[in-house]
Amino acid sequence: MKKTSALLGLLLTLVLAGLASAKPVDQPRMEAARADLQSARSELQLATANKGGHKQKAINLINQAIAAINKGIAYDRRNNHGGATTNSPVRFDQPHMERALDHLKDAKNNLERATTDKGGYRARAITLVN
Repeated sequence: MKKTSALLGLLLTLVLAGLASAKPVDQPRMEAARADLQSARSELQLATANKGGHKQKAINLINQAIAAINKGIAYDRRNNHGGATTNSPVRFDQPHMERALDHLKDAKNNLERATTDKGGYRARAITLVN
């Protein structure tokens, strides 16, 4: 019982220390988009066969999109966009970027609801939107 309490105390201390040193999320939409792309890539990598090369092309496009997101986040941090000051670590994406993302989500939703037999082009469009 004493060992369990000590172990739980140590675990709690480590978690709290990790949270205290965690970097604040300054670009939540960009970071969420990156996480979504990473999830999509993981699912594609688990899929069987290469689908005539389209699976690998989709993975390559996702990798390019992730690289672009990383560069965009770095650019924003270097150029202090979003009206943040050096004393204000939390910033939010610009409204035009957020509206563009909303339009992309709407487009993806419409693509996902369309009938599936489109010669693979509907799926490709979904991948590109992702």
